[in-house]
Amino acid sequence: MAEKKVKKEKTPRQLMPEQEASIRAKNFDEVPTGQSEETALIEASRCIQCKKPACIDGCPVSVDIPGFIKLIRDGDFTGAISKIWEKNGLPAVCGRVCPQELQCEGKCVLGVKGEPVAIGNLERFAADYERKNRKAPKLEKKPLTGKRVSVVGSGPSGLTVASDLIQKGHEVTIFEAFHKPGGVLVYGIPEFRLPKEIVFSEVAGLEKLGVKLECNSVVGRTVSLEELFEEGYDAIFIGVGAGLPTFLRVPGENLIGIMSANEYLTRSNLMKAYLYPKYDTPIIRGKNVITLGAGNVAMDAARTALRLGAETSRIVYRRSMQEVPARAAEVHHAEEEGVEFYFLTSPVKFNGNEKGRLTSMTGLKMELGEPDDSGRRRPVLIEGSEFDLECDLAIIAVGAGPNPLLTQSTEGLELNKWGYVVADSKTGKTSIKGVWAGGDIVTGSATVILAMGAGRVAADSIQKYLELGI
Repeated sequence: MAEKKVKKEKTPRQLMPEQEASIRAKNFDEVPTGQSEETALIEASRCIQCKKPACIDGCPVSVDIPGFIKLIRDGDFTGAISKIWEKNGLPAVCGRVCPQELQCEGKCVLGVKGEPVAIGNLERFAADYERKNRKAPKLEKKPLTGKRVSVVGSGPSGLTVASDLIQKGHEVTIFEAFHKPGGVLVYGIPEFRLPKEIVFSEVAGLEKLGVKLECNSVVGRTVSLEELFEEGYDAIFIGVGAGLPTFLRVPGENLIGIMSANEYLTRSNLMKAYLYPKYDTPIIRGKNVITLGAGNVAMDAARTALRLGAETSRIVYRRSMQEVPARAAEVHHAEEEGVEFYFLTSPVKFNGNEKGRLTSMTGLKMELGEPDDSGRRRPVLIEGSEFDLECDLAIIAVGAGPNPLLTQSTEGLELNKWGYVVADSKTGKTSIKGVWAGGDIVTGSATVILAMGAGRVAADSIQKYLELGI
């Protein structure tokens, strides 16, 4: 009698351990705690090393993903981070906040019938291993060229430009308006998603390579682009982001207790209001908090409110769960922690007391109609469906506009009708010779890795300009 063949079980995707929801909702420690060496080796072994890896096509900075995963599989963790560094100077950041499910992991062939390789988790593992052990050789720089480059803004696009060009032998100086570098990575993303020490460690690596950093420098106010050229800079990259708050323009929006997500998160993250009284930064600690919007910023705000002591934290969104733009992981974490969701709800007005303080929000229920220009079904108001939600803090997280301090004070810099810088998508060149731009100041609010991709494009173009004059 022939032996019955036993089907070999496929190795399942290795889940990253996390803090338990009820505990983490009361602290600002990082939620996922990282993979062990053992689970990283198992996860890396799941990669089938495609001859035509689609995952690389899904990466805006073209990291050799099968290459670094193979090195992890072989136990060469130092080689893995060196391989990543060839294309990505911020792997510890990208491993934490990139939407891998839409990019590299979204292209993984294993995801067709099962779970894709956990590329983001492995990238984070390699970066964290190196930060703890410091074994990788220092990145090599080419001989000095005598050329000087100014990078305005130290967010992901600016840091990428600085990393690429310092290795080419150019002198690079980053000008940052805030007192700490990192841009949206430090003022926008909470500690529990991206610890600040991670960002500062990545920036410190650039400084060791020779990048100069000047904080508290508001280009467009303290110094102009023209003055930077006069000081001897040969090229300038603008990466100032999209940090101008957008509001709803509904009655009562000027009541005490209504804040933009930009201000709320900046106070909590960059200015460390969450560490009160060690850092005496004022912030409203609402008991009943409403966050308007459903993107990653809204999830960050709603989850931050819980950690600052809110009894209830609610997301109000005018579309349904299917249209939520935030990452699925962030929505999942928010739900686990107790954030409540009010879908198909539109704010009509905010209500206050005799002292001008917010007491509630009046909303209207919606239903989805025909698709709009974005391809999503347009919300339509249901007449007579008004209801009130009690709240003493409302956080507006419905998007942000271009930072106007530099753009509107620079003569000859072409802007589009929304105020974003017009830049060539293939080079990053602007309407001013010797000036490039990339990231959210060009595209509007997008992801960290897309901003880095724009920085890579601009850096390549700047290199050609400095080397060949084109």
